[in-house]
Amino acid sequence: MIVREVFDSGLCLVTETMPHVRSVSVGAWLTRGSRHESQESGGIAHFVEHMLFKGTAKRSAEDIAQSIDSVGGHMDAFTSKEYAGYYFKVLDEHLSLAVDIVSDIVINPLFPDDEVEREKRVILEEIKMVEDTPDDLVHELFVQSFWEGHPLGKPILGIKESVEGFTRESLKDYFAGTYTAPNLVIAAAGNLEHESLRDLVGDLFSSVPVGGEPREDLLPTVAPRIVTKTKDLEQAHICLGTVGYSQDHPDRYVGYVLNTVLGGSMSSRLFQNVREKRGLAYAIFSGISAYRDAGSLTVYVGCGSETVGEVLDLVVTELRGMKQPVPEAELRRAKDHLKGSLMLSLENTSSRMSNLARQEIYFDHQFSMDDALESIEAVTIDDVQRVAKDLFGQGALAVTVLGPQSDLDVSKQRLDLG
Repeated sequence: MIVREVFDSGLCLVTETMPHVRSVSVGAWLTRGSRHESQESGGIAHFVEHMLFKGTAKRSAEDIAQSIDSVGGHMDAFTSKEYAGYYFKVLDEHLSLAVDIVSDIVINPLFPDDEVEREKRVILEEIKMVEDTPDDLVHELFVQSFWEGHPLGKPILGIKESVEGFTRESLKDYFAGTYTAPNLVIAAAGNLEHESLRDLVGDLFSSVPVGGEPREDLLPTVAPRIVTKTKDLEQAHICLGTVGYSQDHPDRYVGYVLNTVLGGSMSSRLFQNVREKRGLAYAIFSGISAYRDAGSLTVYVGCGSETVGEVLDLVVTELRGMKQPVPEAELRRAKDHLKGSLMLSLENTSSRMSNLARQEIYFDHQFSMDDALESIEAVTIDDVQRVAKDLFGQGALAVTVLGPQSDLDVSKQRLDLG
């Protein structure tokens, strides 16, 4: 059973009771991410995420870690383009401890000066790690070009210059203007009683500020670009992408089915025709990135530098082919794969909690599992063809190639989706 409540402060609580399990996952989700940063403060949302675990008025960083470890629990956090999350998974008997800790870190962080300087070094190493991980780096390069000039194109980690410029005062100013009740969603799933958790949250989060700075979502635009970057690597890494749909687009489920047919599974066209039948790549897949007001559909391939041209031609051929009617058996297989993956992904309390939070952030509404399954099942052959024609139009394809190649022919004519 899912229950949603909004406190007078604007703080939202969403719970799902799962009486057949013994665990509970609870998290505080912030409706702000890297796209809401200023140009000068790139990476500050991610930096603050790190700092919230570095000590509060009543707990040191070690106390936070020991408190969860001592009950066999798990804690984690992340920052994305549009939101950040802090979540804990514990046995149901330790739910009050988890809520106490998550409220403490998102209300009372100290931002110690020595920890700020230490964390700068950690995050700068994290940035270097992306540079040394080519399959991550090619995605960063693609995104920067695809959303050029827009905050969605900025790296979540920030850049060296912005990270080095952060101070305790700038971090505290960002925190004070962002971590406010209207910007927070508390989500929990597992063996819990909503009324008891509501009382606990109402008490522990009563001091969350009510104000805060307004969110600015600048509408992104895309001009497809061809980017090649030479780097001394054993493989070439390729990202190809087109504009996709936003989180709440009415055709979003058609997009999910289309992506599954194209490159979202081991039986997909890209995997079978590029890897299995020709052996040209070890890793090849497609994926969807959907935001509040925009989205993209991206294909990634890692292949030998001598076969980049052949791989590009094959991927373009498959994209063109998606504009033809999908055979009924292939559509059936994609739907069943998508439905099975969805149900299996929501079997544990952590994934259920995350799903509650994301639906609240994007829809202010909770869709049931049956709603999702019915939406997938309703997708038709005509729907997939119509959406493919919409997404894979002439001149729609952007490409980024990272690798040792120097004389690669990546022309607009070669990428024409016709």
